[in-house]
Amino acid sequence: MSDRLITVNAYTTLDYVEATAKGQEFEWESVAVVNATADREEPDAVHLQLELDNLSEEHLPKHMEDLELTPEQARTLAADLEKHADRVADARSGAAEDDTTDA
Repeated sequence: MSDRLITVNAYTTLDYVEATAKGQEFEWESVAVVNATADREEPDAVHLQLELDNLSEEHLPKHMEDLELTPEQARTLAADLEKHADRVADARSGAAEDDTTDA
């Protein structure tokens, strides 16, 4: 298991996603943890956190991204994710249908 800055447990939103860190002179493929959370007591913002595992220290020191979102921003992001998820799911189901009609 990677030495992470984000705590990974049963409540972590996504504990394994494919990710790429890109810079002007590098591109590093890895796995990542993505978490959406808010403080337990008196939450004042939604936090979207991202941390890639096993980054190359020569390009990017170990770190995590933490986006602080208002409830409105979180809902806008969620709606956009839903829209794009639907497009990808539709494209995948269309490709699956094309495979069955070719047989």
